[in-house]
Amino acid sequence: MKNQYKFVSAEEAAGYIHNGDVVGFSGFTPAGAPKVVPTAIAERAKALHEAGQEFKIGIYTGASTGDSLDGALARANAILFRTPYQSNKDLRAVLNAQDAHYFDMHLSHLAQELRYGFLPKPKFAVVEACQVTDDGEIVPTSGVGILPTICKLADHIIVELNRACPESMRGMHDIYEPLDPPCREAIPVYHVSDRIGSDCVKVDPSKILCIVETNRPNEVGCFAPTDPVTEKIGANVAAFLEAEMKAGRIPSTFLPIQSGVGNIANAVLGALGENPHIPPFEMYTEVIQDAVITLMKEGRVKYASGCSLTVSAEKLNEIYADIDFFKQHVVLRPQEISNSPEVARRLGLITINTALEADIFGNINSTHVLGTKMMNGIGGSGDFTRNAYISIFTTPSTAKGGKISSIVPMVSHLDHSEHSVKVLITEHGVADLRGKSPVQRAETIIENCVAPDYRDALRTYLKSAPKAHTPMNIDTCFAMHKAFAETGDMHNAKF
Repeated sequence: MKNQYKFVSAEEAAGYIHNGDVVGFSGFTPAGAPKVVPTAIAERAKALHEAGQEFKIGIYTGASTGDSLDGALARANAILFRTPYQSNKDLRAVLNAQDAHYFDMHLSHLAQELRYGFLPKPKFAVVEACQVTDDGEIVPTSGVGILPTICKLADHIIVELNRACPESMRGMHDIYEPLDPPCREAIPVYHVSDRIGSDCVKVDPSKILCIVETNRPNEVGCFAPTDPVTEKIGANVAAFLEAEMKAGRIPSTFLPIQSGVGNIANAVLGALGENPHIPPFEMYTEVIQDAVITLMKEGRVKYASGCSLTVSAEKLNEIYADIDFFKQHVVLRPQEISNSPEVARRLGLITINTALEADIFGNINSTHVLGTKMMNGIGGSGDFTRNAYISIFTTPSTAKGGKISSIVPMVSHLDHSEHSVKVLITEHGVADLRGKSPVQRAETIIENCVAPDYRDALRTYLKSAPKAHTPMNIDTCFAMHKAFAETGDMHNAKF
């Protein structure tokens, strides 16, 4: 690396960014997200606020990030607007207090909508890399996100060169950015393992404003162990897919899996890996997590394409220690490719995502508590659900010790409509919604997925609704939400 690049402290790098600037950050989840520069920006914001000066910035990321980014900037009241997804509790509090603007987006849309000019252009790109070459090649670390697009659009690039991630990561990435209409061509991914781009992001070296050297591990936390509920959900998913294979509706060679992130997703993947009737399978997904790495080493996952390695520190060290093996079985792509609806439909993905709330007709709420408070965001679930071969949503049937039923008469916020949801699965069973009318869907969901102590209430609601194609009682469709808001227990709902 030549001396053409200016090496500075995180504080000096943060000093280039001013009130009102729009900044794009690399990474996808805490994987690949910069750490020391955003923390320094937060400290700069605090100092300016104490001096009576305004300081807030607009923020684009790939998805959620680590606490050093979203958390630090939220606590510093330094966020003007934020998109497309978040999961930090302090940021969530800021958004729900209306102290920052947040617009929830499908993750596959963000990069292209930035290029189309629908959103303010980022002035700065702050990106984490494991290598930067003399001629402007930036090699990402464990997450890609919107890195290629923000590097293209930004006037200036600030690189966090993270020595905690080895340069041997080079070769795991496949960086491809489609042309924009009217010149866009098909994304040439025809198999999960196809590589179609470069192993790095190539930029004009003169755009690299400075480099900040770091040695900071990812901020991905450990996943909670499975419990009887998540284990049963996983077993139900595996049994359903096994039955679909036996019925000839899934090829005997199986189909690629897309899975959301979290404890339920880990349990589902574990159950698929343990089922002797399901052959070794591939994954075309956004987040590659611990269960995938374990199954890959056991030969149960043949290949995984994703946007990030959102794995625990232990698993990430396993990957680093056997990097040549994993570079033959893992590829990391930008999110508009990992989440591409075009590719999802072509490959025939079996998609498995988690619902915050479902209603008896199969509509899904992925984002809002009681219809008003943002939890995390829609993420990539919409990218995959609408274009799946089979779209599955999972959820525990209850929450808050049984005081909330996850299945209600009508969702309090709609993210995925009944038209996109083929299967709903809880620990109690499977509701196959394909080819069913609204009333048939309601009866199937109540009998198979609802917690036993809520079934009679939902049956009563359904009977109380005036006869119609989609029966709805406008007086009581939110009675369970109202009961929880007033008494703390949905069991107190009156129908």
